[in-house]
Amino acid sequence: MILESSGTQSAVISTEHTLASLTSARVFTFFVDTVNMQSGDTLELRVKTKVLTGGTLRVAYFQSYSGAQNTDDLIKISVPLPSDIQADFTLKQTAGTGRQYAWKVLSLS
Repeated sequence: MILESSGTQSAVISTEHTLASLTSARVFTFFVDTVNMQSGDTLELRVKTKVLTGGTLRVAYFQSYSGAQNTDDLIKISVPLPSDIQADFTLKQTAGTGRQYAWKVLSLS
């Protein structure tokens, strides 16, 4: 496994934050820690990619989470997504109070 990118994002409500934009040909997995979510919060996670060089980035993976998350399910993990052109990883909180989210993107070596 290779750590491609990581950090902590302070969410601004209704702003889609691009956390990483990666162009190496790899299989990526996106991790986000939702421990700070509370009742009334809604979080959207996306991975976008291109089918062809010069094409448009489009959503290949989307998940939405609402409210305080179960203590046995705090770290959200995307399915492994192959990309040979570009992969963008985004976080958007659409409701509640803006929270901080730790995140990382791993790839298979």
